[in-house]
Amino acid sequence: MTGNVRAQRQQGFSAIEVKVTRGDLKPEQFRGLANIMREYCGGHARTTVGQNIVLRWVRDEGLYEVFSRLRELGLADIGAQTITDVVSCPGTDSCKLGITSSMGLNQAIQQRVESLNIHDPLTQRINIKMSGCPNSCGQHHIANIGFHGAAMKVGENQLPAYHLFVGGAYQNGSLRMGTQLKVRMPAKRAPEAVERMVKLYERNRRDGEPFNDYFDRAGSEVFEQELADLTLPGEFSDDNQSMFIDWNRLELYQVQRGEGECAI
Repeated sequence: MTGNVRAQRQQGFSAIEVKVTRGDLKPEQFRGLANIMREYCGGHARTTVGQNIVLRWVRDEGLYEVFSRLRELGLADIGAQTITDVVSCPGTDSCKLGITSSMGLNQAIQQRVESLNIHDPLTQRINIKMSGCPNSCGQHHIANIGFHGAAMKVGENQLPAYHLFVGGAYQNGSLRMGTQLKVRMPAKRAPEAVERMVKLYERNRRDGEPFNDYFDRAGSEVFEQELADLTLPGEFSDDNQSMFIDWNRLELYQVQRGEGECAI
């Protein structure tokens, strides 16, 4: 829990950022958080643009008790604001403007980076965000690694795809838009793309060099070359049919758009 705790300016108090995976909470977790807020935070909390919840005004001597309560709720993951704290918009789960299942991709990418068992502090600082359409509800434009939904066509068939942005930033009041790479890849290849970019960075960075600094030094072409083979969707066939089905879906992909959350 240590990485999620920040000392407040007020001596003796700390704030706890609770990692909420994909921004989803179950009813019993909401009720459990409400009880914690009443007992330890004066009844208040706030949400973050990273889809987490911050508990403020927790007395330092009560931190372990709060951690224990969060652990019982399944909310004690220490990875808030790390590479495993992936952010996405609802995508086609609820927004009719969505082109792709960004929530499904969120889950797939989180599982992939968790499987890498990353302990390096510089790599842990990489943030990954995605949107299910070109609108930036998932904040992909300012992520170190960002995706926005698109569609590809192979013959008469469509498949879900993503454009890729690298090198964005928003920390410490410094805002920077990411560079759009000249690649568009099937949605099912995006987790592999993330792993390749992470390993490319770890192989070639200088001592203490953050991800964005390495991207600036290496240039976008190096990243594009690393991902080039992932952009080829292949032909529609029984063996390759999964490429034409979006994450967390069962049916063949087809773009369907209408009035959604962003249009209200």
